Amino acid sequence: MSIKLSDADSIQLRFKVGDRVQANCGEWKVGTIVKLFYTQRSFKEGYCAPYQIRLDERDRLIFAPSDDDKVVRAYDGPDSAVVRVDDLEEDFEEDIPDKDKLPVTVLTGFLGAGKTTLVNYILNSPDHGMKICVIENEFGAVSIDEALVKENLKVAEEVISLDNGCACCTVRGDLMKALTQLKDRKGDFDLVLVETTGLANPAPVVATFTQNPVIANHFRVDGIICLVDCKFISEHINEKREDDAINESVTQIAFSDKILMNKIDLVSKQELIDLKKTIASINSFAELIETERSRVDLKKILNMNSFSVERLDGALDEFDVEELEEAQQGHGHGHDEQVAEHGHEDSHEHGHEEKMDCDQCAAPVTAAHEHDHAVAEKRKKKHDLSGVGSLGLTSDKPLVSAQFNSFMSELLRHKARDLYRSKGVLQFAEEGDAKFIFQGVHEQIQYTTAKEPWGDGPRVTKVVLIGRGLDHEHLRKEWEKCIAK
Repeated sequence: MSIKLSDADSIQLRFKVGDRVQANCGEWKVGTIVKLFYTQRSFKEGYCAPYQIRLDERDRLIFAPSDDDKVVRAYDGPDSAVVRVDDLEEDFEEDIPDKDKLPVTVLTGFLGAGKTTLVNYILNSPDHGMKICVIENEFGAVSIDEALVKENLKVAEEVISLDNGCACCTVRGDLMKALTQLKDRKGDFDLVLVETTGLANPAPVVATFTQNPVIANHFRVDGIICLVDCKFISEHINEKREDDAINESVTQIAFSDKILMNKIDLVSKQELIDLKKTIASINSFAELIETERSRVDLKKILNMNSFSVERLDGALDEFDVEELEEAQQGHGHGHDEQVAEHGHEDSHEHGHEEKMDCDQCAAPVTAAHEHDHAVAEKRKKKHDLSGVGSLGLTSDKPLVSAQFNSFMSELLRHKARDLYRSKGVLQFAEEGDAKFIFQGVHEQIQYTTAKEPWGDGPRVTKVVLIGRGLDHEHLRKEWEKCIAK
């Protein structure tokens, strides 16, 4: 951030609270200034952003990293009247610490994988001792799942059935309404379990908990679980799709923190070994858990805290990038891989201390970075995994923050839609012993300073990218430019 908190009293900003502005988020978006000299935990200590802005689009909060016309400018179009401060304060909440937010477990998996059986098992289990609110969506006009779940429903728990179809936008809209109602009762529950339809892409569901400021202030994603049917998952993975069509089963695997390999009793040992290799080639970071009839040690899937900085720091410390590369080369992932742009998303230029979540930053992007990727480079591989795979990047030398900033900006500019998950532990040449953690879903990346600095042992920067059509060779070359010489 460009402003020291100690200098705030002597700085005259161009805008005041309530002013209508446009923020540069890859394209100019209209919003309202809601806070001056805004700060948050992910900022470098002692620094702040000049503005926090509430965008009209989806009521999303962002921050402007500098008071500059390239980042934020006055708006004089329709609805440009200054908003009364009292009106802003009526619905503006104080930040709630993560520890006080209601954890949410997102359960995904293709049709017939055993999700509803798992929900029943969780609701009927005496082991967890938690009050759970289940939010479910099932494909079709009649809620078959609701009838099954309610057979095992306890008095202290509740099912909110979402029956408006399998389209992600529809599911997300209903989920928003359910969560808005639930937030005032969150003291009644210990956990929210969201069961998605088998045809759902998990990204819009996760985005619900990060992009809406009110929802993000009351709920936090605890983890994403995917159930796979070991008997039929290979068919789903290798199902032929039209060019650029999303394979939902592959996407669900790619997004998940833990993958339950269900119905292992229906496949041979060799089939199970091969299937593990296939799944690891899609998402090498997720833990694989073998199950029968959706029975699993609930301690492994509830209260995972997968998105916490401490948990991610520990997981990355144990993660072996070299093993990932060997697995990828041995299995031949990313088949018929298209190294192409599949549609541009909003992009941002971020310093490593900035946070892109519901608090995204406004940063300049120029037309010079627009490209035409009509021609796709194709590679022949052994199987068809829709070009989805994992890429591990590592360095035992620190990074140059400006170069890493450029690396991530370019990646998000051209591949945001196809970058499903990203995570990493970082050392920067300019930051001494400070350790930085980042993780993201699509273009929503959160950068945070780890509680503990780098110790006396080896300092290895590790980055894991999970996505579709990632050009591994090109990304490795660009990664080398990030490393301090």
